[in-house]
Amino acid sequence: MSPDNNKKALLVLIGSPRRDGNSALMGQAVAEGAREAGIDVSVRFVDDYIAGMLTDTRERMPADDRYGALFIEQFLPAEAVVFCTPVYWYGMSSQMKAFFDRSFTYYSSTFPNTASVREQMLRKRLGLAVVSEETYPGVALGIVHQIQEFARYTHSAFVGYVHGIGNARGEVARDPRNPLAAARALGRDILTMPYSDYRLDTPRSNRVWALDD
Repeated sequence: MSPDNNKKALLVLIGSPRRDGNSALMGQAVAEGAREAGIDVSVRFVDDYIAGMLTDTRERMPADDRYGALFIEQFLPAEAVVFCTPVYWYGMSSQMKAFFDRSFTYYSSTFPNTASVREQMLRKRLGLAVVSEETYPGVALGIVHQIQEFARYTHSAFVGYVHGIGNARGEVARDPRNPLAAARALGRDILTMPYSDYRLDTPRSNRVWALDD
């Protein structure tokens, strides 16, 4: 993904078909923040790579598109990934959902390099940026839960979530909570922000933040 093997890589995946839409603005803000931090970032619109849904490969081959290049050449090598999607029917866009569904082709036991794929899927840092026209706080919880479960499935860290409000193109920039600034901060800090997800037997201090000297 990057010619500099020592430089950390972030992939921003945009699940909206609108190149000038609110999800795209959120993704661009994430990328701007990452560049400020010296992170090697790539921004990709999922529908440039996906032309069909997951198929039963016992019956027919997957769609003839560029999904394999997106997943194998860009998603797997990335240390961090931020998913940007509008809220469609209280879930992620069909394009973004297809990104997750289609990955099964490559980590299922029938794929020749499944062991390598599974290893590269593990231990990423993940972020989420969503846009909805509803201010209702629970409108995107289905998406949050899906990314959370994907993170747990892949032993990854779901480190940040930004929710912007907007409907007309570019309207998210008028959200008084300033989600674009939050998206920039997510991109800037995604590789370094503290993350905790405790289990009952997790060794830990009784403090979250270090005391000032």
